[in-house]
This record gives sequence, structure tokens and C-alpha cells, in this order.
Amino acid sequence: MRILCHGLALTLMLCLLARVEAAEFRAGAIAVDVTPERFPVIVNCAFLEQTATGVQDRLHARCLVLDDGKERLAIVIVDSCMMPREFLDKTKQLVAEETGIPTGRQLIAATHTHSAPAVMGCLGSDADPAYGEYLQRQIVRSVRLACDRLVPAELGWGVIDAGEFTNNRRWILRSDKIRTDPFGQQSVRANMHPGYQNPDFVGPSGPTDPWLSVLSLRTRDQRPLAVLANFSMHYFGSGAVSADYFGRFCQHLEQRLGRPDNGFVAIMSQGTSGDLHWMNYGQPRLNLGIDDYAKKLADRAEAALKSVSYRTEVTLAMAETTVRFKRRTPDAARLAWAKEIVAKMGPKPKNQAEIYAREAIFLDAEPTRELKLQAVRIGDVGIAAIPNEVYALTGLRIKALSPLPRTFTIELANGSEGYSPPPEQHVLGGYTTWPARTAGLEIEAEPKIVATILTLLETVSGAKQRAEPDAKRDAYAARIMAAEPRAYWRLGELAGNTAAELRGEHPGRYEPGVVFGLDGPRPLWQEQSAINRAAQFAGGRMLADLPKLGERYSIAFWAWHGLPDDAPAARAPLLSLQAGNTIRDSVVVPQKVRTTPREWMHYAYLRDGARWTLYRNGQRLTEGESNPARESRSWRLVVGGSPEAERFEGRMAEVAVFDRLLTSAELDQFAKP
Repeated sequence: MRILCHGLALTLMLCLLARVEAAEFRAGAIAVDVTPERFPVIVNCAFLEQTATGVQDRLHARCLVLDDGKERLAIVIVDSCMMPREFLDKTKQLVAEETGIPTGRQLIAATHTHSAPAVMGCLGSDADPAYGEYLQRQIVRSVRLACDRLVPAELGWGVIDAGEFTNNRRWILRSDKIRTDPFGQQSVRANMHPGYQNPDFVGPSGPTDPWLSVLSLRTRDQRPLAVLANFSMHYFGSGAVSADYFGRFCQHLEQRLGRPDNGFVAIMSQGTSGDLHWMNYGQPRLNLGIDDYAKKLADRAEAALKSVSYRTEVTLAMAETTVRFKRRTPDAARLAWAKEIVAKMGPKPKNQAEIYAREAIFLDAEPTRELKLQAVRIGDVGIAAIPNEVYALTGLRIKALSPLPRTFTIELANGSEGYSPPPEQHVLGGYTTWPARTAGLEIEAEPKIVATILTLLETVSGAKQRAEPDAKRDAYAARIMAAEPRAYWRLGELAGNTAAELRGEHPGRYEPGVVFGLDGPRPLWQEQSAINRAAQFAGGRMLADLPKLGERYSIAFWAWHGLPDDAPAARAPLLSLQAGNTIRDSVVVPQKVRTTPREWMHYAYLRDGARWTLYRNGQRLTEGESNPARESRSWRLVVGGSPEAERFEGRMAEVAVFDRLLTSAELDQFAKP
């Protein structure tokens, strides 16, 4: 009996040991060459179809396989411009058949190099007929070989500010410089690549996502195994065929952290960069080459890796779902226009009109698309996978609200469904909104995508998404609130059409023509979850009802002028105050006073009976007298213009209304960010 008990105990111990061993976290990585074997090849991601006859640098499918003993998942980042859902679904099925990794445990994404062979049709280009099958085989091979390389591993995470390496490329045109779209309508208020210091433009239409994330893996004996980096910068620009800066970044990091015998693999994935690029159009042109750019970005990644702490106990989770969206299909008139143009067109489009006519017919033939959305948890790090080109603002929102504070987004993952701007950006028009397979989803697609991604992140984390950052925790906001304003709007929203009022009594309403998340009057906070932002006014205003004010009151706010002094709308009211149907106050910078475009200035407007005074940066700017309006129970604040046609073009932030005159000390204090 004792021998039997000992035997059972030994068996149980062996089973427990086997379970412990099976639960050990392991990782394997490899880079498989996917450079085309035959030339010429079709290259897409330009308006018109192009071909390449040679290689600038090699393309790769860089694969990372992770296993925690219960879950095994694969992440493959491919040097490709974009890959359609149908192609990737078939690829994942082949991977599952060869490796046993379920299709729902695979994330496959494109880097978005604009210099790779075409795997899908795009604008004036079609897919290369031969390359897709070869790429598919190589992706499958990369996952199989990464599985063969699985070894016990440790995981670490780091993030670092790399804001100087990415800028917003979508700029807002002045109201007197609006351009015409390919459909013959004057609708282009925002456009990509404005040119350096172009006076026709006000400024960027959105923020950047400056964070370079690094997920680092090493063996148990601390030998570098792999780094999965993530950064929001569209592409640098290179002759075809090329992996662009993504490949060169990987080469630099591999040269520093790897050795010929250890098989270290660096991987660079695309963040949320639908409106981002490396050029800073607000400054003179910078003479910077692609290799120097990649090297400097690798320097920043290496700095982030030096502060990484590693752990051996890592669990994995992945969840995905599908959501069907409508496309913005052509109406009868536009479809007739498109068919007439295509009927006269040659085998391929030769100009923008032909491109968008053909795209209109494609959209009409397929009025909906099903998107695959995905969330991954690796330890306490979250990854959001989206098959679109989304704006930086989308990435910032996901990072701010994710239940996993350490989160980044990989775009063009598990498909390619085109640009999906935040709804308010559609009002400004431009290339990323023109209906096509590359930008065809319904206007409300972006908030639905974000909501679905956050739900998936809740699923993989087992936690609820975080609330919007509490603006009252800011030292500047505390300064304003201590002065007891009647109402206070920060104008730092990242989405929606409501301007939050910190006292909670007088929410404002944004009109179409206001975009969100621009840099505010103070430096960015060094926390991803607490973002100092401002609203950009480009034809819209913020309207808010107020309680009745007396004969003495003050309005303090920050303004960023977007226009030079000689522009027709340069002297539009910054804000106005209505009492009933009467414009009681209209705050205007006098014609004789110079403004400095793209520079934050603090204003305070003080009304004392018939007399008013305007201060700028704590100093008296101008003053005057006007008859007080008749008493009225209804008061309204109009931020960004007047109740009439005049509109301010620029940014506004930190608007506070007081039912008293501010003191000199308060004016000085509020003017210091």
C-alpha cells in the first residue's frame, strides 16, 4: 500500500512538473525574405500604377511566435503597402494547417512601405498577378520557422517620446484658399503635404502620436531574441523595391543588439499614422536621408530598451470580432458621371478623375465591407489591431482609454479597408476622405472601430476601459477653478461634439468645422493618458448657453492665430457674447495691433458697465465704451467667431467666464501657462 501511495505521489509530481514546464513562457522569431523573385512587378500606393525592375533593399516577413503553455499566437509584420482581408484570411488558414496556430490567434499586418509589390488594387493600380502567391508561401514559412525557434524567454516593455520624428501632414487651408476635389466640387479645406511654410495653409489639422513603443524579448540567459517596435510615421519615401525606413530601422537595431550567431530579429510595425509623415511643414525643409532617419530612430529605440525590466511569467490572450460597415456609395448623378468617364477610359486610369470614377463603380458594386478587429494582451501590454489607416488622434484615444495602460495600435492589420478619419475631419474634405476603396467607409466608422477595439481590450485584460482623463487634476485648471468661474471649458476633447464644462452646468456644442486634439498652450504632459490639447476652428464654432450675467464680468482664454495679419479673415472675432438677440460683446484684436501666427497668446476681456478692456498676455491691449445691452434672461457664448458670418481661424483653449472683474494678479497668473 505504501509503495502504491509513493507511486501515485510520484506520478502526481511528474504531472505537476509537466504542467509547470508546459506553462513556461517561450518565444521564437525570424525574418524571412519576401523580395520578389521575378521582375518587373507592379507597385501600388501611388495615384497611378507604377512598376519596378530591381531592388533597392530586401523585403521581409518578420514573425514573432509567443507561447505561454496555454495560448500560442503569431504576429507577422510584412514589408508590404497593404494586404486585403481575403488574401490574409487564406494565408491564416494555410498557417493554421501547417503550424496548428488557430486563425484567431494570428495577427498579420503591413508596414505600409510605398515601395513594395502590389498585393491588392489601389486607386489607379491593380494587384501584381504573380507576387501574391509567393508572398503567401513566405508568410506561412515565417510562422513555421518561428515556431521551430521557440525557446524559454523573458519579456520587457518600454516607451519613449520620439515626437521629432513624426509630424502631421494634413494641413488646413485658409478659408480664401479652398481647393476643388476630383468631383468638381470646392470642398478641400484640408489637404496632405502642403509644402514647407506654405502661406495658403493655417496649420496641421490634428495632433501626432509621438510615442515609440518597444516590446523586447530575450532568452533566459539574457541573450537578445527579438524587439517588436511600434511607431506612428507613414513612410519615408524610397525607390522601389524597398522596405523603406521600416527595414533600415530593423537593420540598425539588429547590428547593435544581435550577433551573426544568435538570430536576433528586429520588427517595426506601423502605428496610427493616416495623417502623419516625417516632414515638418511648419519649418524650412530639412535635408535628411532615409538611412539617417532610420538610424536616429533606432538610437531612440535603443535608449528605451536600456530602461526595460524583464519578467519570465507572461500570459497571453487574443480576441477578435468582425463588424460590417456601410461604404459611402455614389448617388445616381455621381454614378452616371463615373460610368461615362470609365466608358471612355483606357485599360488603366491616367488622371484623378478617371481614378475616382473607377473607384465609384467599385464602391457601388460592393456597398458594405466586413472588418476584422483584434486585441492582443502580452503580459500587461495591449495591442490593438485595425485594418485601416487611422489618424493619430485615434491612436491617442485608444491609448488613453485602454484598460491596459501599456497599449499601442498596429494599423493595416488583418486586412486593408482604407482611411477612416474621425467624423469631424470629413467636413474638411481632402484626399483621405474622397470615396474610394482606400477611403470609402461610412463617416461614423472611426468611433465604432474605437468602441469595438476597447471592448476587445476589456475582453483580453479582464478589466474595464479607463475613463476620460480628469482635466481638473491639471495644475493650470486648478488655478482657474480656484478663482471660481461661472463656467470653464478647456476645449481639449478628443472626440464628439460636446465641449465639457468643468463645473458641469453649461456644456457647449461644437459646430461642424472644428477638429480636436491639437497641441495646446502648454507643453505636452509626459503621460500618455493625460493629454494637453486644444480645439482647431476651421469654419465652425463652440456655442454654450450661460446664466444671466450682470454689468461686470470677465472672459479669459488662450488663442492661437492661424492667419497672417493681411489675410481677409485675420480680424474675425475671437469670441462673442450674446444677450438675447443682441451681440453684447465681440472680442476682436484691433487692426493696428500685430498678431504672431501660430503662437499662443492669452486674452482677457473685462466688462465694467459701459466700459470694456482687452488684455493680452497680462498687458492692457485696448479699451473702449459701448452701451450695455438690454437685460435678457438668455445669454450665449460664441467661441471662434460671431453669431453672424465671421469665423476665427486658429485654435482656442481654456475659456473661462467670471461674474466679476479679474484682478491684476489673476490676469498675470492666468497668462502664465
